Amino acid sequence: MVHSPRPARARRPSHVKQLIVNADDFGMAPGVNRAIVEAHRTGIVTSTSLLANSAAFDQAVALALANPSLAVGVHLNLTEGRPLSHPARLGPLVTSSGEFLGNPEALFFRMVVGRIPLDAVEREYHAQIQRVLVAGIRPTHLDGHQHVHMWPPVFALTARLAAEYGMAGVRASRERHADFPGLWRRNAGLRSKILLQAGVGLGLAFLAVASRAALAAAGVVAPDYFYGVSSTGCLDRHTLADVLRDVPEGASELMCHPGYVDADLERVSTRLLRQRETELEAVAAPQARILAAHLGIQLVTYRALRAPA
Repeated sequence: MVHSPRPARARRPSHVKQLIVNADDFGMAPGVNRAIVEAHRTGIVTSTSLLANSAAFDQAVALALANPSLAVGVHLNLTEGRPLSHPARLGPLVTSSGEFLGNPEALFFRMVVGRIPLDAVEREYHAQIQRVLVAGIRPTHLDGHQHVHMWPPVFALTARLAAEYGMAGVRASRERHADFPGLWRRNAGLRSKILLQAGVGLGLAFLAVASRAALAAAGVVAPDYFYGVSSTGCLDRHTLADVLRDVPEGASELMCHPGYVDADLERVSTRLLRQRETELEAVAAPQARILAAHLGIQLVTYRALRAPA
């Protein structure tokens, strides 16, 4: 399979397989928070991304401070909920009711046609990063809720902010497929969704090509490879094993969404509900850590990728 050119990489020892396992949506709901910490303690999750404008933010912060080995990044959000900045200063980023647009497609369209001013994005990004810092968290990296940070002008801004705040890196969603035929066979009822997600992954991989210059200019890094777009909602123990067996030399990141379904999560606008419990079963299993070690994979965080001075 042909993969897109990789974004800038940090210098690291050759012949080493490094894998960041990052659980997205920390702060979304208490059940998500609890599951992420459990998957870190018993399984292979090394890192998480915190939603600064989320309902369960305070609980997530408390859990992060109680589990300092869990690396925490900022899950920059421009699509769901209410912004932290005053809506009147965000223009087309928000609706007339002062909320984000509700889906990434609407936001991407406005970005493409030039309706989203970068100064509004920067204002909201600063507000979200600052809330995490004030809470006592030192973020390791930046990434984007629903990958909207991958739009090249926004990615360049994100990389610059990562450098400004002393973070190690930024997620570059350059999707690499692990046994796509197996994923297809095991999920007959989800094939249309898998095809759609594979298309999104391909689009993100092309956008990742543009990230290389922005990373170099900012002096921050990204993993060489990325897993998780095509398998979102289908990441069970079989798919996880396929990913681990596929991890190449260099640095990779696996995005996952573990969670327990509770009443708070059911009130959130997310398509991932029971699937989060399937992902939790996979990434929280001690057997996953054993398999990673057997395959020579070092489970790391973004700190391990920090560019040399």
